[in-house]
Amino acid sequence: MKWHRILLVFLFVLLLASPQASANKKNLVNVKVKIPPSVLNIAKENTYPNPTQDLPYLQPSDFTKKIIKTSKEKIENPNLIRMLNESAINNSPLSIGFRATIYLGEWPLNYESIETAPNWQYQKINTNYFDNRGGKGNYQIHYVQEAQKVVRGGLTAKVDKAEDVKKMMLLKAMEKSNLPLSFDTIIGGGTKKDQVYNIPAKRLGYLYGYAPAINEKGKVTYGEVYLVIKGTKKKIVVKNVTSQGIGAWIPIQDHVSFGFTATDHPR
Repeated sequence: MKWHRILLVFLFVLLLASPQASANKKNLVNVKVKIPPSVLNIAKENTYPNPTQDLPYLQPSDFTKKIIKTSKEKIENPNLIRMLNESAINNSPLSIGFRATIYLGEWPLNYESIETAPNWQYQKINTNYFDNRGGKGNYQIHYVQEAQKVVRGGLTAKVDKAEDVKKMMLLKAMEKSNLPLSFDTIIGGGTKKDQVYNIPAKRLGYLYGYAPAINEKGKVTYGEVYLVIKGTKKKIVVKNVTSQGIGAWIPIQDHVSFGFTATDHPR
């Protein structure tokens, strides 16, 4: 019995050490982005109320669940799932012997995320300045947005059905980063934050505000989608499958990254 236990322990250790097990474990890790102290949430202070980006994964209907399981390619495109949800094919005795192939079009089927990385200074949006060279002590300044600023992201290359691709990339980036993301966000003029920055005497102070963003990189898979019906059996067949590398910049909504500097000379 003792050698049985030794063998079981050996097999268990071997399984944990195998590349496949390591890869699976790695895939389960949530890449939650850690926000540095220099980045502040301005959702409550923002004078422009940005709409919340609520893009939950579209739940497939029972029919859609069954039909997409027949596909050899993973189908995650919310718009394709919505179209299948709105479809219904009833079985009837007359359908025996019936055959049909229905072309549903060429679709981006799924997006595989490879890297989700933040750029905390994606775009400069504001500068607050004060000249304290004639002062005798510290002068305190805080962030005030001088003018309304629209911050836009986008794909880094042209692709077919770009809006479908953007939606899949946004869903995956939000899931991985756990941050409020949107391809368009606005910082309203007059937005303020109470965080204080001290400008020493005989110095000029500059407080820079930046809109942060996520750089999302991965691979999108396209294919021609067919609905094949043979009697009472139905399945999805995908032909001419292609893959393409793609990247995107996606701004982080209602967040500002600050950089402060005090200097002897004007900038």
